[in-house]
Amino acid sequence: MSLSVAFLPSTSYTTKDPFSQGWQWLTDPTNWQGPMGVPVRVVEHLGYSGLTLLISVAIAVPIGLYVGHTGRGRGVVVSLAGMLRALPTLGIMTLFALLATSSLSLMPAIWSLVLLAVPPILTGTYAGIAAVDRQIVDAARSMGMTERQILFGVEVPNGLAVMLGGLRSAVLQVISTVAVVAFISLGGLGRYIIDGLAVQDYGQVLGGAVVIAVLAIAIDGVLALLQRAAVSPGLQTAKAAPSIEASPEKNTSAVPTIS
Repeated sequence: MSLSVAFLPSTSYTTKDPFSQGWQWLTDPTNWQGPMGVPVRVVEHLGYSGLTLLISVAIAVPIGLYVGHTGRGRGVVVSLAGMLRALPTLGIMTLFALLATSSLSLMPAIWSLVLLAVPPILTGTYAGIAAVDRQIVDAARSMGMTERQILFGVEVPNGLAVMLGGLRSAVLQVISTVAVVAFISLGGLGRYIIDGLAVQDYGQVLGGAVVIAVLAIAIDGVLALLQRAAVSPGLQTAKAAPSIEASPEKNTSAVPTIS
């Protein structure tokens, strides 16, 4: 049922220290080549993560937009998000795998990760829309804008920063957790951890964990830049304006003195 570890490239360690072994594993060229090398596992890891996030966004964003815009179902959203966060991902994945017709099916693992990713995306979308100043919404409505125009032309642009923050949180959680799919004989960077534990190769375990951590941090950094670029410069200026006006130094310097 599990993938064989006999064909994995093995590193000859010169020390028994697990941290030194992890460094030797990371710097061994054989671990970065072939069908089981790190680049291939990274692509698999990102593939699982991308599919999970695509399904999660398709489910959570429409619900969050509806609840944030209409105000209906707020209590349900909060309760549902809290309940889904409490579910153990590994346990749910194992249950779905046992119920699946094929032991090597991909979707049981994906659906268990979807349950992990939906809460932050749902709450981020809802919170971003709900946090938009109601005076702005009322002004748009008084101008004759339809509800759809208000949602996508006023509320979404103003709440985009919070919405992207929820997406960033989901991406970070999924990339960090998708390693568990190796537990049910799938690929990804989690294979190094599962297979390393199976043969007590702790250098491989540590090396795989480091690659996962670096990948998650790198993608989060990219998303942080995208989040900053996606927010309208006008909104950034509007947020900065109150702090400038409240500064005593700025106010007093503009007051003329009479000699």
